[in-house]
This record gives sequence, structure tokens and C-alpha cells, in this order.
Amino acid sequence: MIKRILVGLGTSASAESVTRHAIDIAKPNAAELVGLAIMDPLRLEWTGPRPMGVGVTAASADLVRQRHERAAADIAAARELFATRCRAANVAHRLTEETGDPFEIAADLVRYHDMCVCGLRGLFEHDVVPEPLDALERLVSKGVRPILAVAEQYRPIQRVLVAYSGSLESATAFKHYLHSGLYADVPVRIVHFGDDAQGAARRLEKASAFFAAHGRTVDTDHAGGSADRDLLPYAVAWKADLVVAGNSAKNLLLRRVFGETALRLLRESPLPLYLAQ
Repeated sequence: MIKRILVGLGTSASAESVTRHAIDIAKPNAAELVGLAIMDPLRLEWTGPRPMGVGVTAASADLVRQRHERAAADIAAARELFATRCRAANVAHRLTEETGDPFEIAADLVRYHDMCVCGLRGLFEHDVVPEPLDALERLVSKGVRPILAVAEQYRPIQRVLVAYSGSLESATAFKHYLHSGLYADVPVRIVHFGDDAQGAARRLEKASAFFAAHGRTVDTDHAGGSADRDLLPYAVAWKADLVVAGNSAKNLLLRRVFGETALRLLRESPLPLYLAQ
């Protein structure tokens, strides 16, 4: 049961998509949305190594001030958009603003929420300073899960692709997705990559039976090839609107088992991701 959803508002550019996806989940569940805006002073104030001098110091201080002003304005725009969309949809909502390390803050807050919805890109820095390339990966490694990470342009979820490697982690991900009740009426396909046709057929049959036990009909496919190389092209060709994947934080960082695929998804996916393990 989903009743409280943490919504990472990120940049004003991504807030529209993030908010609309969160509302899509909140409405059928009568859930509350908690819009989260974070300002990280350390990143905003870092201007790199610089020579000593009054002029240089003054210029750096002016740059930091401008960054803070731009970040504050972007947060205000994202907050207004979030509140306006939630009121129009008649969805319970509130806003919280935090200052500090965004990864630590999100990891703390997600303990008291059923899931987190955020953008695939542009999570915290409000288009003021470059976003860390591994921002979403760091969120996952901090234990911020489950996450629905969405693209900057909103697209309704009408087809869901479940990537099942046969690992315990990927099974946990699709079970969590199924138990959540998300997008219960949309078509689901379970895909398995690799050269072991017999093993793939066995795993896909068991996964399909699990969905059937919960009243969900799915189709399955053994795609062959390599998941880390072929999953994203497959998802795009099948016209998936959401990819469900999973991996433990430890294996994610060490690139073991399904880790290389998860890393590529985190860094390159143009499609929304549901990450639960």
C-alpha cells in the first residue's frame, strides 16, 4: 500500500514531469505527496582552486551569491508548479525545504515514505552547477529505494518492461513492483537476456506464474544477447514507458551479477526506471 510519496522536485524544468508522475500514483492510492527541495551550499560555493587576491575573492563571492539566488529562484518555481498541479488534481500534498548533503537528506527522509519519485537527471543542483554524473547511482547506494526515476518530458506509463536476470535482486525488484500495485492495468513484458535458452524458459515461466498468482497476465521473451548492451535498445524498440530493474547497492557499485546493466540504466536510460533493490 502506497500512502506517502517523497517527490524530489529537482529543477523547475523537470518538476513538471516528476509531479505529474507522482500524481498518477497518488490519485488511485489516495496518497500524500511530499515535495522535497534541497539546496547544497557546499556545491554552490565551490568555485575551484583560485589565486589569492582581493579582486579574485570578491569575484568568487559574487559568483556564489549569484548561484544562491538562481538556485533559490529555481526552487521557488518548482515549488509553485508542484503546489499548483497538486491542487488542480485534488491530491494531498505538502512541501519541505532542506539544506545540506542531498544524498544524506534523501536517505533519511525515504525511511518515512513508501517510495521516491525523482528525475533521471537534474536532481538537486537546479541548473546552477553541474549535476554529479553518478547522482542517481549515489541515491540508490544510500538506500533511497524504491525509486521511480522519470524523464524530463512527461509520458504516461502504458507499457512496462521487467528486466529479469534470474538473480535474487532482480526478482525482488519485480516482486516489489507487483506488490506496490503500480500501473496495475497496463501491459507487462518480462524479458530475459543471455544464451541459455532452457534456463531462460524456466525462469520466465516461474516469473510469469508469480504474476499470474497475483492476478496479472504478462507476456515473456528470451531476447538473447547481453542485458547491459541490449536492454535499452530492446526497451525502446518495444516502446516501453517504464523499465523495472533491480540490484543490491553493493553489487551495483562493484558491477557484479546484474550491476553493469543497472549502471548503464542509471546513467544512460531515456526511459523512466523503477528501482527497488
